[in-house]
Amino acid sequence: MPDEAGLGLSRSLVLVFALACGLTVANLYYLQPLLPLIARELHTGAGPAGLLITSTQVGYGVGIVTLVPLGDILERRAFIPTLLGCCGLVLVGAALAPRIGVLLAIVAAVGFTSVVAQVLVPFAADLATDERRGQVVGTVMSGLLLGILLARTVSGLLAEVIGWRGVELFAAGSMVALVIVLRATLPFASRPSAHQRYRALVASVWRIFMEEPVLRLRSAYGALLFAAFSVLWTTIAFLLSRPPYDYPSWAIGLFGLVGMSGATASSLSGRLADRGHGQMVTGVTSGLLVLGFLALYPGAHDLAWLVAGMAILDFGCFGLHIANQHEIYRLRSEARSRITAVYIGTYFLGGALGSALATIAWTEHGWGGVCVLGAAFGMLAVLLWLFDTARGARRPAQAAR
Repeated sequence: MPDEAGLGLSRSLVLVFALACGLTVANLYYLQPLLPLIARELHTGAGPAGLLITSTQVGYGVGIVTLVPLGDILERRAFIPTLLGCCGLVLVGAALAPRIGVLLAIVAAVGFTSVVAQVLVPFAADLATDERRGQVVGTVMSGLLLGILLARTVSGLLAEVIGWRGVELFAAGSMVALVIVLRATLPFASRPSAHQRYRALVASVWRIFMEEPVLRLRSAYGALLFAAFSVLWTTIAFLLSRPPYDYPSWAIGLFGLVGMSGATASSLSGRLADRGHGQMVTGVTSGLLVLGFLALYPGAHDLAWLVAGMAILDFGCFGLHIANQHEIYRLRSEARSRITAVYIGTYFLGGALGSALATIAWTEHGWGGVCVLGAAFGMLAVLLWLFDTARGARRPAQAAR
């Protein structure tokens, strides 16, 4: 497709990338507002049901490390639809799962095959011009983040009509539709054969991690922000399904719309990062992670505080995520898929840790424990930013001497 407005790729293709990222990543979040419903139907408790989120994130992290690097050496127009087809088949399996143990295994496979979004993001970064890369990535990520947010709303509404199994079948159908659309629209970008290079390719992921301090720093931020994000969204359905709220699944799903501010943060962060304000964005958004959980604490009994805290947290998480991606995609243009593997792999391992600890915090200490845990992850991000800012300030002084 022709270049438009200096973007390096057409606006219509940017929108296709955004749509594909949103629908694919939604697979990881459809079940979040449905956990109480699944727990009842499969005769299990909040703990095992909460582990569905952890299992999905672990599968996604493994897929990031083992599948996403192939985007640097495979022809992505064939690779991406193949992954989507596999994902659709696994989602059908999730819809047929007879018990919680089977579902835990299958949702890990759902996560593993849903890494398409992380192949598409560096693909878009490759196609964009240097001057507009932040804007393009921000737009594509806005689609991805809308997928994260709207997945909960869509699944909550659909589950009232077709049940949680029907939601999984709906997700499978969306993967089939994406296969058709992407086969028709993705540009060719030939890559060398992976047959004899795969082992060296995966090994190079670790080497890149060790050689790039900016990547290590931004991966740490990513792990902390997604840990905080997962603390909230692993437990919020259990809070909202009990007194004083007692909301049904469709109403719980509507809370995904609260995070629409996060999509605004994506675009704003991308523009500010393009103008050289990435460090400032990092500090502000890290602080919002802490502020969000401070607002969420009284939300156990006050809806206004709950909504405000969710909006603040989502804005901070998504803004920091875009600032991170702007920095890492400036490192090595020939290795963006492997850079993505490092960053998103670490990101989802942080999310898996956050969701696992959130399940324990909810079981042992209730909503108060959840908020303390989430605020602790945010505080670690703030401390990391303070350390990095102080270290950056020392470098010019040392150079002057």
